[in-house]
Amino acid sequence: MISKKFPYLFLDRDGVINHRLPGQYVQSTADFKFMPGVLDAFPKLAKLTDKIVIVTNQQGVGKELMTYEQMEKVHEYMQTQIEKKGGRIDAIFSCTELASDTNNCRKPSPAMGIYAKKKFPKIDFSRSLMVGDSASDILFGEALGMKTVLMQGKEEESALQRSLKPDFKINKFSKIVDLL
Repeated sequence: MISKKFPYLFLDRDGVINHRLPGQYVQSTADFKFMPGVLDAFPKLAKLTDKIVIVTNQQGVGKELMTYEQMEKVHEYMQTQIEKKGGRIDAIFSCTELASDTNNCRKPSPAMGIYAKKKFPKIDFSRSLMVGDSASDILFGEALGMKTVLMQGKEEESALQRSLKPDFKINKFSKIVDLL
């Protein structure tokens, strides 16, 4: 059996799987637009990994700009479209708490990673890859001992991102396949 380099893949949602709406929130399936190449890459990722986990900060729910049910409908739509193409998502962990809440589960807190490990005890963070487009994603992965991948393109964080030291930098989703 061939050993997988990174059998556990953690992905941010907005800015990685779908287009971000700067200053706004993806509140419905109409707002959700896949990034180029995502649907084509997911079947390959499914073959190359044991677990694919989404970890996403969604404070739009905490701000009462959308309901938890609306967020879940967006996730169901995302998952259904990925599965139709032969891909899979094994779990989605969403933190709906506000950034201002003390001891919240929002990335860069490792909380959602710890929840994933409880659900899937075989997850080995040292053999995991975290892909995100923000500093909080990279810091989340580092806090858990994962290898990190910065998806470039979040212009409002460009100065902050220069200070980060992700293990890899990519400019399109399909490049994740090459890292696995």
